Amino acid sequence: MTNKEIKALISLLDDPEIAPQIQEKIQTLGESIIPFLEESWEETLDTQQQQRLEDLIHHLQFEGLQQRLRVWRDSGGENLLEGMWLLNSYQYPDADFQVLNRAIEQLRFEVWTLLQPEMHPADQVQTLNHVLFRTHKFAANTQNFHSPANSMLHRVLETRRGNPLTLCVIYLLVAQRLKLPVFGVNLPNLFVLTYRPESPLEPFYINCYNRGLVLSRTDIEHYIGQLNLTPNEMFFEPCSHIDIVRRALRNLQLSFEKLQEPSKAAEVAQLLAILTNESEAADTDGPPKLGTSKKVLIPTREKAADVYISGLFSGRYQNLSRKLKRACRAPRGISRADVG
Repeated sequence: MTNKEIKALISLLDDPEIAPQIQEKIQTLGESIIPFLEESWEETLDTQQQQRLEDLIHHLQFEGLQQRLRVWRDSGGENLLEGMWLLNSYQYPDADFQVLNRAIEQLRFEVWTLLQPEMHPADQVQTLNHVLFRTHKFAANTQNFHSPANSMLHRVLETRRGNPLTLCVIYLLVAQRLKLPVFGVNLPNLFVLTYRPESPLEPFYINCYNRGLVLSRTDIEHYIGQLNLTPNEMFFEPCSHIDIVRRALRNLQLSFEKLQEPSKAAEVAQLLAILTNESEAADTDGPPKLGTSKKVLIPTREKAADVYISGLFSGRYQNLSRKLKRACRAPRGISRADVG
């Protein structure tokens, strides 16, 4: 269709008798028609017409996003930044991938200038921690934990505040570009990273929600024990990039549910379904139902981890390691049983 024909087609939207048929025709034209719809929105003063145009634009953008997410999934989800950018574009369709890329590259460069050859893994992590958590002051967003912005990578890069997953994603993207053996771990309720050095050095874990606190496997085992979960190797082993974006979508869906925006939550559920096989439908970030629920709290202090189990420090839990206690102290906040 020519530009003139497209504009003529859009002008017919204000005719209620044929508007449904016109909308269907416009939807078949795909995202390329969006600039014309935006132009028409700017030119009309009819609020109902503006709403129709907004709905059409959103529909076209959402259809395009679903298609791009399928392509990313089918390619193996190798590019984590692209996957997080796709999620980002649900709320911010005009978000620029290259802006995100340059922000991560700048962080990589700053860390690289401080790294030394043959540096011990613990020192490498401390260098990353220094740049991200001291120089740039990335930290937990404990004041607005359920804000959808916490799942939007470009917003976290701007505000330096995020949830456990997005903080870990930024850390992970920087580490990957430095060729460090750092990977994500789908720990229940709290997403963490793992550093996998060459033998004989032991792997360890990094809690980005607590400014890069280093944890051992024993710490993770104790944590799993406090959740009354049966130990599973998936709680200790690296997960895929698709797993990470899937979990980010769950976080976003929960945010919209908490904000009582069911239509957005339903759309995010559609995106999640693209990355979720039927056999994985019950895979949730919170602990499985065990007959009796435990109260889980969001912290109100930045230095505390994002998950607290009530009674964690009663007498029968005194065997927790000192590091894990630091990660899980200060159980104050609002109750939750959701994701990190």
